[in-house]
Parts: sequence; C-alpha cells; structure tokens
Amino acid sequence: MFNAQYFRTFITLVETGSFTETAGRLNMTQPGVSQHIRKLERYLQKSLLTRHGRRFTLTESGRRAYDYALRLFAEHEQFRHSLDDDSLDSGECRIASPSSIGLMLYPFMLGYQQMHAGITVSYHFASNNEIAKDLVAGRYDLGIVTETVKHPKLNYQLWHQEPLCLVVPADFVGTGLSDLLGLGMIHHPNGINNASGLLKANFPDEFRSLDHFPRQGFTNEVSLVLDAVARGLGFCVVSRLILETSPWQRQVRALALSRPVYEHLYLAMPSEVEMPRRYTRLLEEFREQRSLASQ
Repeated sequence: MFNAQYFRTFITLVETGSFTETAGRLNMTQPGVSQHIRKLERYLQKSLLTRHGRRFTLTESGRRAYDYALRLFAEHEQFRHSLDDDSLDSGECRIASPSSIGLMLYPFMLGYQQMHAGITVSYHFASNNEIAKDLVAGRYDLGIVTETVKHPKLNYQLWHQEPLCLVVPADFVGTGLSDLLGLGMIHHPNGINNASGLLKANFPDEFRSLDHFPRQGFTNEVSLVLDAVARGLGFCVVSRLILETSPWQRQVRALALSRPVYEHLYLAMPSEVEMPRRYTRLLEEFREQRSLASQ
C-alpha cells in the first residue's frame, strides 16, 4: 500500500546518511526507520539501499525513488498552497487579456513570480469576447479587458486608465488633421474606437469621421502595428503600453497633443466570486508601476 510517510522517511535517511540521525529528526526509533525502508522496498519490489555495515549507498532504484519522492512532496506543497485563495505569496494566477495589455503585464508577472516562489503564472492572450466566454467556462480566474461584454455571470470593475498615443513615423513633419489625412491610418482591432476618441478630443472643429481617412492596412496583432507605421505607411492610435514595449520605438514617435485621452482597462470576474488576495496585490503593484512611469 502507498504510504507517503515511508517516502518521507526515505528522503530524510538519504539526506542525513544515518539511521540514527533520521530517527532523531523524525522522532522515531531506529528500528522504526528500518521498518519504513523495508516496507517501502516491499511496496516498490526493489532494493533501495546497499548496506555496508552502518553505512549504505543507494541502488539505481534508490536514486530514482529519491528523485521521485522529492518531486512528489514538492508537488504536494504546491497543490496545498494553491488551495489557499487567501495567500498573498502562493497559488496559480490564471489571467487573460488582449495583447495590448499583456505585452507589459505578462513580463511584469514573470518578474513577480521570480520574487514570490509560491506564485505560478498562467497567462493567455485573447480578445475581449473570447475572454468573457472563457471566464464563464472557468478557464481563467480573471480577465483584463478594454471593453465590457455584457453577461449575467460576469462582473466588471474599472481598474486602470492608460494614455492613448497618436503614433506617426519618426520623420513625419505634419501637425494638423489634414496632414494625418494625407498620411492615412493603419487599423487594428481597437484602432477605430481609439482613434475616433483621440481625434475628436484634439481636433473638435475639424474631425467628423474616420471614413475620410485612407485605410492603409490592418493587422489583428496590435503589437505589430507599429512596424507599418515605422515604414512610413500610415499612423495609428495605440495605448502607451504598446509604444513602450515596441521594438520600433526609434522609428516612430507620439505626436504631441493638447488633450489626453485614455483607454479604460476593466477587471472581469465571474459573478459572486471574491478575488483572491494574491491577485489584489499583484495588480496593485503593476498599477503603481504604471503610475510612476507616467510621472
């Protein structure tokens, strides 16, 4: 019969190299330690030790059993901590977001995991609609979205506002709406909403609709849209998160505007579910980092 205590005794024996010391650590008798090892060998049907008087060496089966036992107890501890939703420093963080958010949040979470060994990160990139469906299905604990999708089993909470940037090629010399019309626009999934709000706020007397702007291209991967802008093919409107993580930062620039406009980020969770504390602290530290970056 499988008995975890036999494996625990075996681990301690291998680490101490002594039946006497193992008995002392585990508050057992030395014959009790020997009995655990014999029962483990009987269960595995393999000899684990080669005895040399009071000393011993591990057989090949013993070495494999020791490696297995270490993994067994490590996985047990990870599982035990994952059941504690109230722990700040342990458990799995299952989060989904569009790539416009994840490009910076995912690297931050990996750094967070390095600082908190009990935390594991499972991050998914998906659209707002896909995130809503998967949250209801229980695939994630938390979604961070740019638009709310109405569903009776989901709750949304405004979490953070990220500035929008009107990004043009680095050598673009225009400043007005007519110059942007001549350049044309590169579209992405949130591009129309982002651009409409930003242009309306900063060119209220001139801007009417994006229908008048030449459509110079589209990509559904927002992290790549600045490649097209860097090549001089058009302008785009993206969150500051995208600009700050882009490999084309030197080939583009954000056009100076008088009125800031923000992309709203919402936390999405299944209804009647309280957010575990590990998420609360992680998200708060990320938001603090973003606030410092904007100063």
